[in-house]
Amino acid sequence: MDLQEIETRAAAMMPSLLTQLEQLVAVPSVAFPGYPAEPVHEMSRTTLEAFREVGFTDARLMEVPSGYPPIFGEARGPEGSPVVMLYAHYDVQPAPPEQGWTSDPWTATRKDDGRIYGRGAADDKGGLVAHLGTMRVFDGQPPCTVKLILEGMEETESNLEAFVEAHPDLFQCDVFIVCDMGNLEADEPVLTTALRGDVACVVTVRTLEHPLHSGVFGGPAPDAMMALARLLSTLHDDDGNVAVEGVSRGEWTGADLSAADFEASADLLDGVRLAGTGSIGTRLWSQPSISAIGVDMTSIAGSSNVLVPEARAKLSMRIVPGSDPVRELDALVAHLEAHVPYGAQLDVQRTKQAPPFRCATDGPGYDAARVALQEAYGKPVGEAGSGGSIPLLRTLQEACPTAEFILWGPEDVALSRIHSSDESVDPSEIEKMVVAQSRLLVHLGEGAAPR
Repeated sequence: MDLQEIETRAAAMMPSLLTQLEQLVAVPSVAFPGYPAEPVHEMSRTTLEAFREVGFTDARLMEVPSGYPPIFGEARGPEGSPVVMLYAHYDVQPAPPEQGWTSDPWTATRKDDGRIYGRGAADDKGGLVAHLGTMRVFDGQPPCTVKLILEGMEETESNLEAFVEAHPDLFQCDVFIVCDMGNLEADEPVLTTALRGDVACVVTVRTLEHPLHSGVFGGPAPDAMMALARLLSTLHDDDGNVAVEGVSRGEWTGADLSAADFEASADLLDGVRLAGTGSIGTRLWSQPSISAIGVDMTSIAGSSNVLVPEARAKLSMRIVPGSDPVRELDALVAHLEAHVPYGAQLDVQRTKQAPPFRCATDGPGYDAARVALQEAYGKPVGEAGSGGSIPLLRTLQEACPTAEFILWGPEDVALSRIHSSDESVDPSEIEKMVVAQSRLLVHLGEGAAPR
């Protein structure tokens, strides 16, 4: 099937694909603990039926020890053709009112800018409909064998890694297509080739046996919260760069975001400056970052004139592609131990060691993807990184070491605001992803070596 026919088919199906996206956004499939389970189960059933209708006639909900089930299916292509596995996820982030949504997050809303707003519109229900559209282009009969894996707990404590480890035979393929990414800007095509990893720890600082009167003892007796604050302040230099000795860092040489576009996407308050030095791409994708993502101590409402004896913070450090998460976390812990002030007691509990990921870019699958993406957009294709982490990719790589990875999707970084209020997707990005994925399957069916 040539490019023109695929483009014609993709354009013709867009109204129905967007209707399907609206129906999916309407289901609040939040898999986090404490949220209702039925919407997630409804989403799994709805998604399963949708993919059965486009050619995965054997698709089924897979049994897992706990949590929401992944969906697996297979559509056989010509005998001896390459095997491609499509990945996306059907769960979404929460959308609490305090995030500041300007429209109902569970109603797909088309606004004046042409974008569709709603929780999951980009991440990752936009990816689901891109996969549906890809299969519809071929009327459910793709030019190579296509496997399907759709995750139900990507946004929370994933159960898919354990499922892959228990069933590696299901994941044997030539190419994984992960449709849970996107361009830096709409209509500017890139392939994501590097993802930072994530290590985390909980830091507890103790200075006193018990609370003390802040007037009688304040000054000479250090309170734990101020000691913790001094400790955390040592993690960055005056420019905002990570100041932990021994952590890995590098320079990004691929496609980049402008500072203005990044600032607009981040919605910084007036007068707030960006932290760190170097290009935005370097700061996001090839330099580490450290954030305090939680703090435990006395609340303002419950406070009184006492010195706090203990304070805790949860630290998340994003680590660069190619680094060892154990070594990076060791460096962070060593820094904390060396910089704790006043001789305070310090306890560090290691809670996460998720590895980074780097795609191979020298294989036939990657070459075919670059050509397909350029055909879909009519423009040269760049390479970008991702500051986020997907530990599943390393698990898939271990299950099938010879497979290539293609990371792309409809989530443009500049405007999609995934995980935030007013998440949105540009419909043209979904259409171009349908074209790109369809052309990739054609190229693989025509030329890539089968397993």
